[in-house]
Amino acid sequence: MSRAGTATAGKTEPKSGSAPATESASASASRYERGTRSYVMSRIRGKDTSIEVMVRRYLFARGLRFRKNDRRYPGHPDVVLPKWHTVVFVNGCFWHMHEGCSKHTMPKSNVEFWTAKLTRNRERDARQHRQLAEMGWRVIVVWECELSKQTREARLERLYGQIVADSGRREDQSAD
Repeated sequence: MSRAGTATAGKTEPKSGSAPATESASASASRYERGTRSYVMSRIRGKDTSIEVMVRRYLFARGLRFRKNDRRYPGHPDVVLPKWHTVVFVNGCFWHMHEGCSKHTMPKSNVEFWTAKLTRNRERDARQHRQLAEMGWRVIVVWECELSKQTREARLERLYGQIVADSGRREDQSAD
């Protein structure tokens, strides 16, 4: 049974044939019915993304214990490892403008808006990382593209090494 011409899960299914010629250019460019785009965008979450969960599972399996999305620190780091005084941010390449990455491309429509928004994200990240470093935290950033199937295991192993590499020195200092 077809529901042509009705909204299905927020998307508009076209009626039989092509879109009417009287439809405005902006409406034809939109994949969603009026008001649905805002709802869809509101479902995009900033925490517990698949790449964050992947990193946390790996670290937990390696015996590291941490806090997640701790709001006491600038930027609410995805992983906070107090024992090693280290924070880990797991960044999406698009949202955080990963330079030189194929996953970061500037959208072709509404370029001014997206340029301003993504630039603000990058500047905010730099400011928060600087604040954390001034507080004495070691900041590690893991990019989405580093977690592709080909490079995932090597990157997670390197992340673990980055976290625990300094642990001997920190434990010696805490013993004093």
